[in-house]
Amino acid sequence: MTQSISAVKRLKNPSSGQKSSDPQQRAREALQKFRIVFSSVKKHFREVEALCGVSGVHLWAIAEISRNPGMRVTELAQSLSIHQSTASNLLGEIEKMGFVKKQRSKDDQRVVRLYLTKKGDSLVARAPKPMTGVLSDALQRLPDKELLTLNANMDALISLMQHKDRSAAARPLSDI
Repeated sequence: MTQSISAVKRLKNPSSGQKSSDPQQRAREALQKFRIVFSSVKKHFREVEALCGVSGVHLWAIAEISRNPGMRVTELAQSLSIHQSTASNLLGEIEKMGFVKKQRSKDDQRVVRLYLTKKGDSLVARAPKPMTGVLSDALQRLPDKELLTLNANMDALISLMQHKDRSAAARPLSDI
């Protein structure tokens, strides 16, 4: 918790250490921070692909199934904050790679449960952390008050954008 609070304090102050009174300078500083976030996410995705041979979202899905053996596709979609059809497609890919197996419920054949294979367990053991991705991990570790403020500020920013792709909210970052 202390680490995330100090990270938030660093974000509140411009890199110069002083708050700028120039709105254009503050906008440039915010843009630079977005670049740091995007670059960090992309760098982590590349590291995951180089070390594991899977995309960041594949690893995140595998990690979620590892943490919740027997979860259903709808639960996986919720965990990843993606559309259920996207989760189904993603699941098909990681199943084809041999990391996941589907098992139908004995009580209700419509219910499909998800489990890792030995290959999936091996991937989880050697994968770079955080397996959920650096942005998702950082957001999860933010104090609730800061997260509420961030969400409000992001809503304000999005409302000012001339072109909005709201469908991106339900897609993995790697697909954007």
